[in-house]
Amino acid sequence: MSPRPIIAPSLLAADFARLGEEVRAVQAAGADWLHVDVMDGHFVPNITLGPDIVKALKPHATVPMDVHLMIAPVDPYLEAFVEAGADIVSVHPESGPHLNRTLKRIRQLGARAGVVFNPSTSPSVIEWMMDEVDLILVMSINPGFGGQTFMHSQLAKIEALRRMIDASGRDIVLEVDGGVTPETARLCVDAGATALVAGTAVFRGGPEAYAANIAALRG
Repeated sequence: MSPRPIIAPSLLAADFARLGEEVRAVQAAGADWLHVDVMDGHFVPNITLGPDIVKALKPHATVPMDVHLMIAPVDPYLEAFVEAGADIVSVHPESGPHLNRTLKRIRQLGARAGVVFNPSTSPSVIEWMMDEVDLILVMSINPGFGGQTFMHSQLAKIEALRRMIDASGRDIVLEVDGGVTPETARLCVDAGATALVAGTAVFRGGPEAYAANIAALRG
């Protein structure tokens, strides 16, 4: 029996006209974390939100805010997002010249540090620096937009990263984001994932459906 995964609803799929209410509703429905997708229109082909939105949502958040920075260069913005209330800050190896230094800085600022793997990024990037990593996020879609189809090719990467984490002896969260549904959630957990990001699969049907949607993802 696989352990119960952390469920992190992606606010990208929420109703942006009533974000505070959406945050309270998914928390009441059983969300473990809140996943915040930050896109700059440069590193990925979309623009979403910045630290001011994180700061505005923080008073409504009773669970950790899991902030995924899809911006480049990323280093100049770390402090702003941690100060705004990010509990976890995840970055892409491609978003700056020195991943190790970036992760150290995130921890220095008081947040947990995550590394995000695009579908084409090799897990070997973090092989020699597992001690600096608190979370690993596998993108099972190409980042930039919600509502995409799950890439089954990434299951082997999840398995490889699970082996790396187990070999390190560290308690690193292994998170998956992209096309997560009740069906693909089970595949991810079976491959070794311990946290699941879901947008459409959580927010479809409106607030009265959120609890059932989250329960379905847990399996």
